[in-house]
Amino acid sequence: MIPVGKGHSVRSIWNGAISFGLVSIPIKLVNATESHAVSFRQIHEADGGRIRYRKVCELEEKEVPTAEIGRAYEDADGSMIPITDEDLASLPLPTAKTIEIVAFVPAADIDPLQMDAAYYLSANGAPAAKPYTLLREALKRSNKVAIAKFALRGRERLGMLRVVDDVIAMHGLLWPDEIRAPEGVAPQVEVTVRDAELDLADALMDTLGEVDLESLHDDYREAVEAMIAAKAEGGAVPVPEPGGGDGGRVIDLMAALEGSVRAAKEARGEEGGVAGVTPIAGRSAPKAASGKKSTARTAGKGGGAKAAPAKSTARTSKTAGKAAPKRARSGASGKAEAPGGGSGAKSADGSGGRSAAKKTASRRRSSA
Repeated sequence: MIPVGKGHSVRSIWNGAISFGLVSIPIKLVNATESHAVSFRQIHEADGGRIRYRKVCELEEKEVPTAEIGRAYEDADGSMIPITDEDLASLPLPTAKTIEIVAFVPAADIDPLQMDAAYYLSANGAPAAKPYTLLREALKRSNKVAIAKFALRGRERLGMLRVVDDVIAMHGLLWPDEIRAPEGVAPQVEVTVRDAELDLADALMDTLGEVDLESLHDDYREAVEAMIAAKAEGGAVPVPEPGGGDGGRVIDLMAALEGSVRAAKEARGEEGGVAGVTPIAGRSAPKAASGKKSTARTAGKGGGAKAAPAKSTARTSKTAGKAAPKRARSGASGKAEAPGGGSGAKSADGSGGRSAAKKTASRRRSSA
C-alpha cells in the first residue's frame, strides 16, 4: 500500500460532510487508488507526429475552447436540452454536498460485484476530528459498514464506509439494478466432476497456499517499461521465451491437475510428484485419518507412481496381529496337554510331543 501523499501532493476531489443522524462531519474526499499503467500516445506512423483530438462545433465547423463548452441532454428527436451547473445545484437532493448514511449492515451483505472506485474520507479541519473519530470507532466496534448516498460528478451514487487503519474509507457501489444477472454465462452443457478431480483440485489449492498480496506486481508493465528503455537506447528489444497458454485447447484434466500440483510443490521446494492415496476404481480418494485433506493424492487414472494405500496397510497389520491368537487357540484343542497348563500342540518338527513325554517319564522314575 502506497502512503497517501507520498511523493506528491494530495488533492481533494470533493468537499462536503458526512451526515450521521444529527451529527455532521466536515470531510474531504481523496482518491484512494492510482493507476501505474503505461500510457501511449497516438501518432502518425508516416512521420511520428502526434495525433490530437480537437473539439469542433458541428454548426460553425471550428474548434471551440473548453471555457465555451457546456452540457446538454439529447432528446429522442435529436434536439439538445441545455443543462447548466446551476440547474444541477438547485436539485432538491440532500446528498448534493452530503454523504448521507442510511444504514449499518454486516460487510458480508455487500456483493463484491457492486464495488466501484475507492476513496479516503479526511476530516476537514480541527472541529471535525472528534465526530470523525467517533464514527470511526463506532464502525470498528460494531464490525459493520455504513451504507450511504452521495452525489459526485453530476449524479447520485451509493457508497459503503468502512475503516482502513485509522481512516474512514468509502467504496462507491453500483446500484443493485446496475448489476446484470449472470444468465447464459455458465456452461450450457451438463458436466460431471468426479471426486478424484475435486481431490486433486483441493491438493493444488493446498499446495499453492496463501500469498502476501504486497509481494504481487505488474509483470506486463515491467516488460513494457524494459522494452521502451531498450528502444530509447537503441538496443535490441527483448524477445519473449516461447510458450504460453493452451489457447483454449482441450486437455487431459487429471494430467493437468497432477502436473500443476507437482510443479507447485517443486516451486515451494517440496518433493515433486503426486504421491498419496490411490483410490479403488469407482471410488473417490479416501480422506486422511485426521480429517484434513491430503495435499498430494493420486486419483483413478492419474498416471504417476502408485503408492500403497495407507488404510490398506493398517488393515493388513491389524489382520496379522489377530492371526497368531487364532493359531494358538487351534493348538490348544489338541489331544495332549502339558502339565501346568502348557500347550500340548506339536511344533512343526514334532519336538513338542516328545518333550512332553520325556518330562512325564522323568517324574514317574523320581516318584518310584
